Amino acid sequence: MSNADIGLIGLAVMGQNLALNMNDRGFTVAVYNRTVSKVDDFLAKEAKGTKIVGAHSIEELVAALKRPRRVMLMVQSGKPVDEFIELLLPHLAPGDVIIDGGNSNYNDTIRRTALVESKGLLYIGTGVSGGEEGARTGPSIMPGGSPAAWPHVKPIFQAIAAKVKRPDGGEDPCCDWVGENGAGHYVKMVHNGIEYGDMQLICEAYHLMRDGLGMSAGEMHKVFAKWNKGKLDSYLIEITRDILAYKDADNKPLVDKILDAAEQKGTGKWTGISALDMGIPLTMVVEAVFGRALSALKDERVAASKVLAGPAPKFTGDRKAFVDDLQEAVYASKIMSYTQEYMLMRAAANEYK
Repeated sequence: MSNADIGLIGLAVMGQNLALNMNDRGFTVAVYNRTVSKVDDFLAKEAKGTKIVGAHSIEELVAALKRPRRVMLMVQSGKPVDEFIELLLPHLAPGDVIIDGGNSNYNDTIRRTALVESKGLLYIGTGVSGGEEGARTGPSIMPGGSPAAWPHVKPIFQAIAAKVKRPDGGEDPCCDWVGENGAGHYVKMVHNGIEYGDMQLICEAYHLMRDGLGMSAGEMHKVFAKWNKGKLDSYLIEITRDILAYKDADNKPLVDKILDAAEQKGTGKWTGISALDMGIPLTMVVEAVFGRALSALKDERVAASKVLAGPAPKFTGDRKAFVDDLQEAVYASKIMSYTQEYMLMRAAANEYK
């Protein structure tokens, strides 16, 4: 029977949680995974007792869907997205919608939108923010691509998205149409770039408190707990607070044992490259990307530290006043970073229309 509201391909945790979220909101979801055993495992465990429908082939997935068909890809960005688009095209009809919910590069989304539209179909590239927990309970969703596709996915996307309460007591979904072509993935890229900047600011504040003031992890935990109750209230400040309080088995702070080398998935780098292309001074994010690159040079840093020790600062002033000033400095830096990101989005809107 062709009664499923949407099809979802890719049953890693993000895909599973989105499917369960859609089911909770009253939508019938058909799911497929290239490793077909994952479909059966999902139906037998996490999706047991739901209305979620399993499919063991692309043909079976498409056959389960209402017209116009909506198929969402939750697969690894890059080649897998192109491969699944090619697999889907022969089975879909004009007016059907393909949705890429991964962290794709916006240039790829521009290319894919043109390809899919040339076949008479509609395409959406959407950022999905909030991680695995957000996917299950309410993510922020940033769709862009073929404008004609928006009415077909709007009821589903706005139902599953996180909600923000208005002063009048009503709610607004954290999801609306962003723009054409790669606009959705561009905004998701910038969103991730902002997080790179925020994390760099947290690192610099931590560094000043630990090495400048000689504060312990427990003392810094109290500072971040206080900050999270004020204007710096945010997810990243909140989890920093929790990490600083976490003790290892020997009752010593776990943070002091973690290797000081950060990885990166690429979205911060893409944001910096776009800023360079647009001529926008995105200083905060680019420095944050370089900070991660520098952190990865662990062996070189260890060797250098034996040659040049650096200063051993002794702070003799008012510690409380310093920490209060540090809060203001982080806040001011966040405002400047966010302003730079909005400048970048404005330039991109002019460039890509």
